[in-house]
Amino acid sequence: MKKTLLNTAKRPIQILTKRLTFLLTKVCSKNSFLAGVYYLIFSRKFDREHLAVLRGHLNYNASLKNISNTSPLLRRNIHRIEKGLIMKPRRAVFAENFILETVECHRRATERTGYCENELKWATDVLDEYFEAVQLANAATEVQVAHAYYCDTTKNVGQNSIKQKIEAYRPYARSESPPCRVDYSALVDLFQRRRSIRWYQDCPVPENLIHDCINAASLAPSACNRQPYRFVVANGVEKARSVAACAGGTLGFAQQLPAVLVVVGDLSAYPEERDRHLIYIDSSLAAMQLMLTAETLGLATCPINWPDVDRSERAIQKIINLAAHERVIMLIAIGFAAPDGGVPFSQKKGVGILSKKVDS
Repeated sequence: MKKTLLNTAKRPIQILTKRLTFLLTKVCSKNSFLAGVYYLIFSRKFDREHLAVLRGHLNYNASLKNISNTSPLLRRNIHRIEKGLIMKPRRAVFAENFILETVECHRRATERTGYCENELKWATDVLDEYFEAVQLANAATEVQVAHAYYCDTTKNVGQNSIKQKIEAYRPYARSESPPCRVDYSALVDLFQRRRSIRWYQDCPVPENLIHDCINAASLAPSACNRQPYRFVVANGVEKARSVAACAGGTLGFAQQLPAVLVVVGDLSAYPEERDRHLIYIDSSLAAMQLMLTAETLGLATCPINWPDVDRSERAIQKIINLAAHERVIMLIAIGFAAPDGGVPFSQKKGVGILSKKVDS
């Protein structure tokens, strides 16, 4: 009776709160200033994102001097140079505005013990091709200074093992791409087979299969090739359960998940607020590629939604030790599917709903 009375008393308050919220939303959605007032005074639900973006900027600027085993600046600029190299027609001189900062960053990478070998080789090979391609005699002073600086760096590198590798990490012609061994019908079969599986066999997931999935995911497209994400692996029922329990919508099946991957976006890859959404785009592209790869390896997956709930964020942060500039994008359950486990049909929208032709 007490519970019934409490629920009866709460009902009018809930209705009044909803009406007030609707009125505030109606007023504050009229322009960006009022929207800012709304989220400053009446709702603080974006506070964690604001903090993460600012911490990302702080870490980005710190990484320019204290370089780690990878560099978002070097990755971005080398990719920009690659796009200049494949341009038709290619300009005689390009990348004048950022070539000097690129070779300076490249030198810091060569001096940093433990820097990613493949990333450094890629940067070196592309810079080699760049300085072979540009007409230095007609170039701006910045390009000539950068060339001298780069020559000094590569001279110091000398016969480094990175330089001795035969395969060149440079732009190539489309005709040199690997052959496509999958036709449309086989690809659609794979898409139809991949479904969100919630029931798994009681057996461990081999680490090497998870690594294969992540390696394949890394081939997904990424804005300026920065790849602002990582996969935190909770392998084992106890670890997986504790992580999955942080998310909503997992009640009833989280207790038997053999492994869970946490897809984490890294906001320290960007110096500007305008790019904050790229962690969601790039991470999602990689996550889809990972789940499709899992199917080819005999594994099943289930992407688990991650709404921006402060309580959930705090809970998972304690378990996987997230930095303030990192954001959880989604969780992915992974394992060997239980043969008798049910699978929702999940009818998909058709092309008539999903597409719209732009009239000329």
